[in-house]
Amino acid sequence: MFNNSSKIVFLVILMMGTLISISANSWLGAWMGLEINLLAFIPLMSDNKLMSTEASLKYFLTQALASSVFLFATILFLMNSNKTNSNFLMETMIFSTLLLKSGSAPFHFWFPNVMEGLSWVNALILMTWQKIAPLMLISYIIFKPLIITSIILSSLIGALGGLNQTSLRKLMAYSSINHLGWMLAAMYDSNLMWMTYFMFYSFLTFMMIFMFNMFKTSHMNQLFTLSFHSKTMKFFLFFNLLSLGGLPPFLGFLPKWLVIQSLTMNSQLFLLTFMVLMTLITLYFYMRLSYSAFMLNYYENNWMINSLYNSIYLMTLITYSFFSSMGLFFLFSLYFML
Repeated sequence: MFNNSSKIVFLVILMMGTLISISANSWLGAWMGLEINLLAFIPLMSDNKLMSTEASLKYFLTQALASSVFLFATILFLMNSNKTNSNFLMETMIFSTLLLKSGSAPFHFWFPNVMEGLSWVNALILMTWQKIAPLMLISYIIFKPLIITSIILSSLIGALGGLNQTSLRKLMAYSSINHLGWMLAAMYDSNLMWMTYFMFYSFLTFMMIFMFNMFKTSHMNQLFTLSFHSKTMKFFLFFNLLSLGGLPPFLGFLPKWLVIQSLTMNSQLFLLTFMVLMTLITLYFYMRLSYSAFMLNYYENNWMINSLYNSIYLMTLITYSFFSSMGLFFLFSLYFML
């Protein structure tokens, strides 16, 4: 693996690529930013492990395909900008490649497989930062027939795909696909709406991956048997999981509530009903996971391991988990006091 200095260089280039892409005033400039971002992320993904090498290759091939089609469609779009009848095809091609880059359905096929081969830190980058540029570009060119299709399929596949998963990385990947459906729906109302949703989603995803990385868990059965040496840790983990699913008392419900309100105002009732039903399915497998961990008997250690309690990680974990579970009540209190 690279030493830390080269990691930092690639991370800075990765961030620069995204910033170039979202601040570009032409499609070619956006394409250049996406390419810089891609080429900086590949070295960060490549570990000495076989799985991460395979994941980086899959990621490179899909993103290179998307980039080449995006460049081709952009050039055609610039050549035929005066002809209105060909714009439909160009917009469809550009929009499809951006959906492929973000991992939205029906172009999600690469996303769970790539996630499976990554470390938790790289998985966090892929699920949060790497979505900023494609989603920002999608918000510039909202193509109504395709975005509705993508919203419905992302909600459906994100819900049903996670039902039979035992790998936590794939579970988080399908959860991310489901959240992408909500973000695309939030774009209907305004840019501010989907950015707000994205910020909440990033915070909750960071919280979950922070805990998975801290306890070195990769599969569901590890969540049950480890017990994290403390019942408090277990409660924090599953509170965060239910918050990510959008269960009402928790902070994760707030962005979904905002999107529900905006879709209701825009009379998108069928879309709203479908998305809420699919979210109930995601909540079902989160709740199933939580019930299994809390209510069934598992072997646990009788001794305490104090090394975890002496670290700064624990305080960070408790603080973030507290905001994740009680944040909605604080926001309500502030709203009514003001």
